[in-house]
Amino acid sequence: MRAVAFPRTGPPEVLESVDLPDPEPGPGQVRVRVRAAGVQPVDTALRRGAPIGPPAPLPRVPGNDFAGTVDRLGAGVASPAVGDAVLGWAWTSCYAEYVVVGADHCAARPAGMPWEEAGVLASSAQTAHTALEDLRVGPGETLLVHAAAGGVGTFAVQLARVLGARVLGTCGPGNEEHVASLGAVPVRHGEGLAGRVRALAPEGVDAALDMVGGDTLRLSVALVGDPARVGTLVDHAAAERAGALGLRSRPGADRLGAIVDLYAAGELRVHVSHALPLHEAARAHRLSETRRTRGKIALLV
Repeated sequence: MRAVAFPRTGPPEVLESVDLPDPEPGPGQVRVRVRAAGVQPVDTALRRGAPIGPPAPLPRVPGNDFAGTVDRLGAGVASPAVGDAVLGWAWTSCYAEYVVVGADHCAARPAGMPWEEAGVLASSAQTAHTALEDLRVGPGETLLVHAAAGGVGTFAVQLARVLGARVLGTCGPGNEEHVASLGAVPVRHGEGLAGRVRALAPEGVDAALDMVGGDTLRLSVALVGDPARVGTLVDHAAAERAGALGLRSRPGADRLGAIVDLYAAGELRVHVSHALPLHEAARAHRLSETRRTRGKIALLV
């Protein structure tokens, strides 16, 4: 099968097209012919050599989420069936023509959902969903979401609105209209951010989701007051020092199913800023590493 892998760690240029044996599903697994895969910050971090997750041999195929068509079943799998269009998640294996995952790592792709949207949904949306659960966001509360125009941020804003929360979303000047379209009150990041947040939420902020780290996390703790209601996805060391939450995703069949249902009901939108062919994975990584892309980046297989 065709895939993109990195034979050594380094800059985006280490990504290369490779031919690998077609994987075979084991008991309880399905094989999916991938149509689209999402690009995640964790993909670029692993390519640079960050020690994330269990060690894996090189060459390594990145990619944590996918969409495609089931083409083979392992023993004991009753659903999904061969030919079903699905989306789902896997650990670093999705920049490829085929991926093998547990049957419970898939959900049915909603009718009419474009492949590029389906391919980027599972990981970031589940991360956002988990974060809001851990922050205990509820109706009538005010949530501050940093990097609200990014991959996780766009989902966090929408999911918080579904929960009945008011959302303030930090972003750059070019993304204010986009963040507002998601249902948040846009707040320009940078110097003076604390004052702008207090002016927009004079009654206070109940919780904050950080995807920047450092000073932004410390500012969030000061704004919320209760560090147990501030969480970060990117700076766990600072979170420990501040008494805040170091957030990690907890993907699961029920969680993904709930997210897909929201999409099907029109309550969750997926924004894909770039849909590139698989062989342009290096370009996709360069775009991701600018940290200025809006929403998600998809690779079409």
